[in-house]
Amino acid sequence: MNNGKIRVAVLYGGRSGEHEISVRSAASVVAAMDPAKYEVTRIFITPEGRWNPRPILPEPGANPGIDVVFPVLHGTFGEDGTVQGLLELAGLAYVGAGVLASAVSMDKEVTKRLCRERGLPVVECVVVTRECLSAEEVEWKLAYPVFVKPANLGSSVGISKARNREELDDALRLASRFDRKVIVEREIVGREIECSVLGNQEPQASVPCEILPSREFYDYEDKYLLDKAETVLPADLPRETADEVRRLAVECYRAVECEGMARVDFLIETATDSVYINEINTIPGFTSISMYPKMWEATGIPYPALIDRLIDLALDRHAARRATRFER
Repeated sequence: MNNGKIRVAVLYGGRSGEHEISVRSAASVVAAMDPAKYEVTRIFITPEGRWNPRPILPEPGANPGIDVVFPVLHGTFGEDGTVQGLLELAGLAYVGAGVLASAVSMDKEVTKRLCRERGLPVVECVVVTRECLSAEEVEWKLAYPVFVKPANLGSSVGISKARNREELDDALRLASRFDRKVIVEREIVGREIECSVLGNQEPQASVPCEILPSREFYDYEDKYLLDKAETVLPADLPRETADEVRRLAVECYRAVECEGMARVDFLIETATDSVYINEINTIPGFTSISMYPKMWEATGIPYPALIDRLIDLALDRHAARRATRFER
């Protein structure tokens, strides 16, 4: 620490399709940091993967001037465990999930497997690969309409709804451009609910919110470009349903062994009132319109206090990890 201030390196940009969202999220995070508490260094990663003004080196003690890293990297090469592995090698404290939780949470199919192992409700799916984009396999197991997604991506990039074979073929080709593994899910007609989770060993869930898309589903354009989607915060849910969403959010968080933060997204089926875990995001959006901080604000934790809490959690986890021996 320098003059009592915590030296925070905000890591943002990156090589993923969510580069611009990362830039916007980082600007909000930096603006919320109290300059009396923090000395902030910005480390920008270009879309080509170049680090400015300098890279973080994978060697303990090789990155002076950094007490904790705040990764604000959405998607591939930032939210998938790769950067987290680098920060572990560097021996640095960092905000958010570790290597394991980041990697498995990024993969929608692996997340489903871990949730099913815990008895948590997830939507039925079929997985195909870029080398074998089999529409026949999908049709054999699922009825139309279906949603087609890259297994490892966020912000609804590469997601399509398919109502017939022609649309399915197009959707599979599109999703496979963004990931080798493609996940196809049956459509859930109902409501889109989100819930924020915060904590290490004792995670807590915020009040949930509801997303009201302006399009057929909550895609990238609706999230970040059109400014037409609406939110209801807190979500207008029966008390028992809201409590179940919060319970499932924490259980999903624990199933993937997450720490720090995550946003868990749900679908509530209109016909059955069934609640399904859709996915978990370990570096949720932090832009001025992002729901992760908004849900915590509605729960009683303002944005600057949330940043403080996340940094404290990162330092606590780092201190605990330093007690672990790596040699005989």
